[in-house]
Amino acid sequence: MIFLIDYDRSTGQIVEMRIFKDEARREAEDARLTAELALRESTGRREIVILEAESEENLRRTHRRYFETLEELTKLPPRRENGGS
Repeated sequence: MIFLIDYDRSTGQIVEMRIFKDEARREAEDARLTAELALRESTGRREIVILEAESEENLRRTHRRYFETLEELTKLPPRRENGGS
């Protein structure tokens, strides 16, 4: 799956998220370009990204900053290191 995300950095929120099938990569890229051109005057407050993941659940896990507040992110438990003693 391909996810096109329009993220507002100043509010820390997703403005819009569109989902495309893997076969629609060209359509997703065209949509991203159109969105970026429309926002060219936004002075860097908006971020338009294309991300790939098997599911929205996986995307939410691997790209948490788009879906959670800073407060939620800072409350995450520390990561465990693998291996070693």
